[in-house]
Amino acid sequence: MNRTLKTLLGTTVLAGLVIAGQARAQERPLTVVSFGGAYGATQKKHQVDPYAAETGKKVVMESYAGGVAEMTAQVQSGNIQWDVVDIESIDLERACAEGLLEVIPRDILLPGDDGTPAKEDFFPVTLENECGIGVMLWGNIFAYNNETVGNVKPTTLEDFFNVEKIPGKRALRKRPQVNMEWALLADGVAPEKVYDLLATPEGQARAFAKLDAIKDHVVWYDSWSQAPQLLNDGGAVMVQSANGRIYNAIADENRPFTIVWDNTLFDMDVWSILKGSPNKEQALEFIAFTTRTKPLVGFQDVAYGPARKSSQALVDPDVLPHLPSSHLDKGMKANNVFWADYGESLTEKFNEWLLK
Repeated sequence: MNRTLKTLLGTTVLAGLVIAGQARAQERPLTVVSFGGAYGATQKKHQVDPYAAETGKKVVMESYAGGVAEMTAQVQSGNIQWDVVDIESIDLERACAEGLLEVIPRDILLPGDDGTPAKEDFFPVTLENECGIGVMLWGNIFAYNNETVGNVKPTTLEDFFNVEKIPGKRALRKRPQVNMEWALLADGVAPEKVYDLLATPEGQARAFAKLDAIKDHVVWYDSWSQAPQLLNDGGAVMVQSANGRIYNAIADENRPFTIVWDNTLFDMDVWSILKGSPNKEQALEFIAFTTRTKPLVGFQDVAYGPARKSSQALVDPDVLPHLPSSHLDKGMKANNVFWADYGESLTEKFNEWLLK
């Protein structure tokens, strides 16, 4: 390991990691798994590639569509192919509770570039779960194509569910998370009552009934990268998406898209380590490196908010209005504990509903 990285990470932090890493012969390079498209490209540019260049260690980067199914399969079989996984916090609680992830000690985290201790520099929500280290904050929004949506432009979530007012296909990610909440919100349920209601059979039935109203008009997709493609190619006039995917299409590709922030579900992504990873020590080193102040600033490229205050202070002022943190009054925080408790049962019910 070169002298520059030792300076960056600190002798104390590295001591245990390096010694342990040398003691165990790694069978394969560190495998980092995240979401594809512009988001994955941003991580590669600002985090993965700088780490590989600084340490001289090879990193294999793969993409997935999210969820816990593949992680469950690997851990249960003992055939661990992934090491570091970018996981949405809406799935983190469940994955941690089910023993799919390693506990990540907080003492690996480096101070901010301004000297602020890590535990004070990270926004509190990003360190709440012992199995993850938050990297960025984002929003589940919907967006429309100005050239295909027609004369009436949607401004509310209710418009997304109103196929008479605004005809055309809607694209939704094929999972119950977000869709169930959106259905109740569009049906008039107050944000603070959504999860209490969704925990009841009556609330679940109400959500599915609302989804029934647009079911014949929905295009289902699996990966976030498909959302802007569907909007651009005419597959849908409105799409559910992570805000950064649409921002990137607008800013970098000059697409005629508009983001609607009404009833946004705010969420967070974290780095996690798959339980039983043979590269655990290097995975910890990777997380320590990539969650420093400057690597996290890179998320501004796709309009996601960095997890550290010292990183937020370095974001381009022109980008700030496009970050989810500028629209917190228009939505609600996703309840990850709810999905840890009800995710499995609601996924089964959702999949059964899809087949009807």
